[in-house]
Amino acid sequence: MTKQQKKYLNLGIKLAIVGLAMWFIFSKVNNQKNLLEFKSLIQAIQPWVVRATLSAVVLMMLLNWAVEVIKWKYLSKRIEQISWWTAIRSVFCGLTWAIFTPNRIGEYGGRVLLLKPHNRASGAVAMGVGLFAQLVLTSVFGALSIAWFVATFLPTPAAVKFGIWLLAIIYAFAFLILYFNVQWVDYLVGRFRFLQKIRPFFTILEDFTAQELFHVLMLSLARFAIFTSQYILLMIVFLPEMPFLSMVLMIFILFFVQSAVPSLDIFDFSVRSFVASNLYSYITTQDIAVMAIVSCIWFVNLILPAIVGSVFVFNVNYVGGNKS
Repeated sequence: MTKQQKKYLNLGIKLAIVGLAMWFIFSKVNNQKNLLEFKSLIQAIQPWVVRATLSAVVLMMLLNWAVEVIKWKYLSKRIEQISWWTAIRSVFCGLTWAIFTPNRIGEYGGRVLLLKPHNRASGAVAMGVGLFAQLVLTSVFGALSIAWFVATFLPTPAAVKFGIWLLAIIYAFAFLILYFNVQWVDYLVGRFRFLQKIRPFFTILEDFTAQELFHVLMLSLARFAIFTSQYILLMIVFLPEMPFLSMVLMIFILFFVQSAVPSLDIFDFSVRSFVASNLYSYITTQDIAVMAIVSCIWFVNLILPAIVGSVFVFNVNYVGGNKS
């Protein structure tokens, strides 16, 4: 393939990715009734309160992805030293890919494409460690919150409640143990003959120390706290009558269910809205307001970054080496 052909093929791929992302975003946001409901919800609040609240939510979104940039740069340092600017572009490019791929699988490809070609497979494994850290927190807080929900709101015998709490605690500890022994994945890959060709990419897992894994987990906890705070802020402002503890624990359940249900990012709002409206019906009658808040955060946390990332998509070479 000539240099000119590669140039046009690269351009075609970039236009296709951005076109797909923009079409998905426009088609879903345009039909998103819950966002219109949010517009109605804010009309009952003083304008300066609305502006301050939404500004804070957007700032937290930027802080959230800033922490993810720090985490990605930290995870990739064993593979390739990348600049802060490259780390930023990688994260946002991955978000654009994630928007139209099942279970955000495209985020791997979109992010590691800014690494050198021979480092991309190992980069995807390192990125998986960061995503697993996020999943550990979602699973730990989610499992314990589900046990609380069953014990608080569902009429179950004391023995069943005890059993659910016990299962939740075991489940949470199992995730923590697996995370701090992430090298077991490399061992398991090595046990299967048909995976021998890709095993060299997983050897990077052997290099992560407990201290490094803890550092990644703390960065993930910072992200977890930030996007939990987004929900809390909007709910306190727009639904102040809700009991605080119940509100927070149900947010954790919402995250847990969201991570467990396979879906496209672009369809994520329907999953979140359905789960949220059913969960929060136990503590508020304002289910439309809850769905509107969930949809607002979906738009801010996923759609806005994906639009920003579409700009960075044009700076990636999809055919040939990456010069960025």
